Amino acid sequence: MRKALLAPVPFFYYIRPMKAMVVTPKSPTEFKFLYDLLKKLGIMSATMTEEELEDLGLSKMMKSVDRTKKVSRDSIMKKLKP
Repeated sequence: MRKALLAPVPFFYYIRPMKAMVVTPKSPTEFKFLYDLLKKLGIMSATMTEEELEDLGLSKMMKSVDRTKKVSRDSIMKKLKP
């Protein structure tokens, strides 16, 4: 006798739009405390390197730049020449 296969049930994971927070602890002890606290509260967290933090800051600055003004290629090349 053959068993009928059950159709796969789709799994939907709804994520509400939310904000994120970057916290920079002052010491390794403070880092461990915050890490343990977030873990205990069940709050998802991730660590970032100093380089990743710089990239995040640069990305934030680039988003706030006025992009309505255009600069000519010649003007840019003059600034790049030694």
